[in-house]
Amino acid sequence: MDIEELIKGKVSEGKEKHVPDISISKSHGSDVEDLVTVHVGKEVAHPNTVEHHIVWLELYGVKGNGQVVDLGRAEFGPSFTEPLARFKLNVADFKAVFAMSYCNVHGLWQNLIEL
Repeated sequence: MDIEELIKGKVSEGKEKHVPDISISKSHGSDVEDLVTVHVGKEVAHPNTVEHHIVWLELYGVKGNGQVVDLGRAEFGPSFTEPLARFKLNVADFKAVFAMSYCNVHGLWQNLIEL
């Protein structure tokens, strides 16, 4: 079995609650850092109980030469947290950003947006 078979995405059942939504707010000042927000359950709230919750999300950047760069990770406990994280970076350094999330019941989920 390959890892690709384990990762679900935009066409999988349950995508509304699991696929990490990626949004980018571009910087308009002299600061070159943009704000990338990753939110799981933006369209439909994901359950947040001990038995069923988002454990973590990760963000990666893909450079023009194909190199993948780990940009950060956020971990969440059940019940009291919302699976949302913000990352400051210069998106001009990348041709795409890629997010992954892990649900303790439904496994790994992904989303990629090209810039």
